Amino acid sequence: MQQSIQLSVDAVVFGYEAGSISVLLIKRKYEPFKGEWAIPGGFVLENESLESAVERELKEETGITIDYLEQLYTFGNPNRDPRSRVVSVAYFGLVKPSAFKIFASTDAEEVQWFHIDELPKLSFDHEEILKKAIARLQAKITYEPIGFELLDTKFPFSDLEKLYTTLLGRAIDRRNFRKKILSLNILDQLDEKVSKGSGRPANLFKFNKKRYFKLKEEGIIFDI
Repeated sequence: MQQSIQLSVDAVVFGYEAGSISVLLIKRKYEPFKGEWAIPGGFVLENESLESAVERELKEETGITIDYLEQLYTFGNPNRDPRSRVVSVAYFGLVKPSAFKIFASTDAEEVQWFHIDELPKLSFDHEEILKKAIARLQAKITYEPIGFELLDTKFPFSDLEKLYTTLLGRAIDRRNFRKKILSLNILDQLDEKVSKGSGRPANLFKFNKKRYFKLKEEGIIFDI
């Protein structure tokens, strides 16, 4: 008996800005689930790689291009798509929303950033996909330093603390966190300060690109 299984890709794009996490969603233009919100994605073409497919679908439906999306998980419940048997390979990424201009096209009627705590009802099994992506992101930041493209070029250390606190969804030991981050040698302290509120002026830092990407390649676990 010949199988009839189609292959699709989905892209979970998280946005971080000013201590807030959002998710990029599209409103579907066609059935099934016409007029409902979903994670960007679509079917893989005959002679297309998975990576090319997810980049194309994201570009077509939302207008944004991301250099690197990490493969998340393969979702293959037989009933996940009412049209036919569809297996989806999901990807995820974390970006700064203000760096992109979004616009809906092809299968998308609208495209919008939604705060992570104020999401609409999602179509297909996309709530399950999103939950898996959130869990992976929170696990990922405990072994890979992040922030290079999410913070300003120069930033006070408190901005990096806020980034981790927001993504983890919990408080962190600030003194321990600072000690561990600085021990990674991926930040350069600048001879500049910034005043925030009524406290003392804070030193500014910037990521050392060379050491930052070298550490990302090597991988490291630092318990937060």
